[in-house]
Amino acid sequence: MNADVTDSPDRSVAEHVRRYLDTDGEDGFLEGGVTNLILTTVGRKSGTRRRTGVFFGQDGERLVLVASGSALGAPTLPNWYLNLLANPEAEVQVRAERFAVRAHPATGAERDRLWRLMTTLAPLYHRYAATARQEIPIVVLEKV
Repeated sequence: MNADVTDSPDRSVAEHVRRYLDTDGEDGFLEGGVTNLILTTVGRKSGTRRRTGVFFGQDGERLVLVASGSALGAPTLPNWYLNLLANPEAEVQVRAERFAVRAHPATGAERDRLWRLMTTLAPLYHRYAATARQEIPIVVLEKV
């Protein structure tokens, strides 16, 4: 692992990231029945590179993430999402493939369409939405 990257302070997430990286996604790509990637963002306050595992879907060549928080629609948005808002340049690993991406939040009809896609892939997002205090953001990642 890179010494210049900090993994999630959540031990279960950090363990998932370690397994994923150690096996190029053989262990961890399908976690919880949903496809996962490793996302590396730059901390908006610290400037430190931060790494976490995130469920994802695909919309053509684009990757789609749901910024639902870690606790069933927690009122706070996940740090990785806030980091992407501050600095949309990030790195992704999908299985063994690593590449740079640029992120943007989906809005309007695009968000609605991608929300339907993601709730089809992971129906648990409906539960998150039922307890959320705000609309759950959808993030689109495009290779650069």
